[in-house]
Amino acid sequence: MSDNRPVLMWFRRDLRLSDHPALTAACNSGGPVIPVFIHDEIVETTGAAARMRWGMSIEALAKSLEEKGSKLILRKGNALEVLKDLIKETGAGVVHWSRLYDPACRERDTDVKSALKDMDIEAESHSGHLLFEPWTVETKDGGFYKVYTPMWNAVKGRELPSQLSAPSNIPAPDSWPKSDKLDDWNMDVDMRRGADIVKSYQVVGETSARSRLSSFTAHRIETYKEERDYPAIDAGSRLSENLTYGEIAPLSIWYAGQRARDEGKAGAEHFLKELVWREFAYHLIYHTPHITNDNWREKWNDFPWNTDERKKEVKAWKQGRTGEPFVDAAMREMYVTGTMHNRSRMIVASYLTKHLMTHWDVGMRWFEDCLTDWDPASNALGWQWTAGSGPDAAPYFRIYNPATQCDKFDENGTYRDTWIAEGRSNPAKEALQYFDAIPERWNMSADDAYPGRIIDLDEGRQRALEAYQGYKD
Repeated sequence: MSDNRPVLMWFRRDLRLSDHPALTAACNSGGPVIPVFIHDEIVETTGAAARMRWGMSIEALAKSLEEKGSKLILRKGNALEVLKDLIKETGAGVVHWSRLYDPACRERDTDVKSALKDMDIEAESHSGHLLFEPWTVETKDGGFYKVYTPMWNAVKGRELPSQLSAPSNIPAPDSWPKSDKLDDWNMDVDMRRGADIVKSYQVVGETSARSRLSSFTAHRIETYKEERDYPAIDAGSRLSENLTYGEIAPLSIWYAGQRARDEGKAGAEHFLKELVWREFAYHLIYHTPHITNDNWREKWNDFPWNTDERKKEVKAWKQGRTGEPFVDAAMREMYVTGTMHNRSRMIVASYLTKHLMTHWDVGMRWFEDCLTDWDPASNALGWQWTAGSGPDAAPYFRIYNPATQCDKFDENGTYRDTWIAEGRSNPAKEALQYFDAIPERWNMSADDAYPGRIIDLDEGRQRALEAYQGYKD
């Protein structure tokens, strides 16, 4: 647009200033820019840990905008109604935002765009959440990819746009519309007594995310492929937390990984593959949105999974009291830090869906409530991949044995000792924090005896194999 009417920049999961096509377009539009974040139904129904972490990211973005002489306007309510109110109050003529791809966001954004156009308001959506828009990646037959490796081969050599600097100036309006106070939203309320503990492990905001990336590529990417599966080693980038809220763009990470690869750092290519695995998850959630709530493979709809979350073994899994140290350490790591090592996620998901024969949706929803790096696409794909019901799934016979996984990836017991307090004379600080974070109604103490196994591993494996036989491809 060429007029000088105000522009609304609707932030969502893109809480940064650099590598931000929507923000750049808004600042180049010619009018004053009014940044806004809307606490709508989608935010309200996000899991407890992720909603708390989202609030921390909003606070960081607001400070970054203030340093640029701008301001983040906060409003709560239905997104379309909030935008209509702001347009009426400010005389804005266009709204910019970054695209999202999960079913709930797509439905909301489609409705918003249609309604705004009916009002003669420009509605401009932009890339930025992904490297490749899902509709631009096609097989030779013109379809979408259902297997990861061919997709990697298709995109690894693609040219990508140049990186965008943060705007040097964000034009401000003569007067600002009213804004809610972030504290009044109480975005950490559902975390209850665990909030302060989990908050202490978060690395928040664009500056911190970029520092995290720089440190990883300088010191750990060289050995990433060899060490990434060992949960006691700080080998990963830990950028999933920042990617979730858009505190850093995937494009920034891609170019940093490419530079490391060009410098001959051995683990860089594998790191880039992991970034494209995230793209694969969004490719699937866009083309097959039912992956978020139904079995991706329809024939799994009658698989005899348990769906009763009240069963004692499911409760033991959630509480990290299964008697399997690798599983229990991982579940406690998540409850204290809001994240979990990637291999640990596979182990606990396999244990729940195969050894305990419990529906992947039970685990997926627990992760959604407990992870601060919760991502709708990656979470859905990860659970269905491990369970066997999803695309490019783990073979039906791949049932991770948590005991042998312990021997292989935590040989010295460091990971277990970090997160399990029972039976230790001098428990680690992190292990004790678990008991300060959990609900009091769980009635657990570090002085309790560590539980015995809730299921024999061989028995659980055999039961799963018998059930899975009829569902193998």
